[in-house]
Amino acid sequence: MNSPFKDRQGRPLSYPAALSRISCRLVNYWLDFKVWLLWLLGYFPSHLVRRALFTLAGVRFGRHTTIHIGARFYQPKNIQIGTGTIIGDHATLDGRAPLTIGNHVAIASQVMIFNSQHDLNSPTFDPIDQPVTIADYVFIGPRVIILPGVTIGRGAVVAAGAVVTQDVPASAVVAGVPAKLIQTRSLTDYHYRLGRARLFQ
Repeated sequence: MNSPFKDRQGRPLSYPAALSRISCRLVNYWLDFKVWLLWLLGYFPSHLVRRALFTLAGVRFGRHTTIHIGARFYQPKNIQIGTGTIIGDHATLDGRAPLTIGNHVAIASQVMIFNSQHDLNSPTFDPIDQPVTIADYVFIGPRVIILPGVTIGRGAVVAAGAVVTQDVPASAVVAGVPAKLIQTRSLTDYHYRLGRARLFQ
């Protein structure tokens, strides 16, 4: 007996293949629910409570790290954030592949960090997951977009609104779409600490 199930390309699926895909879809529904729930809880007006909730969800934090209100996490178990880092409000942190953020990193409001995208040359538009690494003492300006597979070196600065499509060297200052080098920081010995968390953010 032929299976009534088909894939998204219209090709027939066997019963075992269809069952596997249905199971995968249910898991994805559960993950989507967790993303929504974490986003909702991310508006709770307490840094301490939000940090506890995100830790329970699997995000690994260093000491004195702050997540401001409205952050959105995908697959939080793959996200690691170092010591003394500040994540601005309404940031998007993608953990579908490993996301590593170093110590004393300043990430401004509405930054989006992605590590999954579609393969434009795939006949089935398959996803490609690639890790993102952000080293210590990096500053990322408001509304920056960081794409999969990028490494941002120690002390680098990404100007507001930039789209980062390739690696950024240590101490580089980049800007634009796509982001390009505009200067290099003269400071090379980084040891500063970021300010306190905003009480109602």
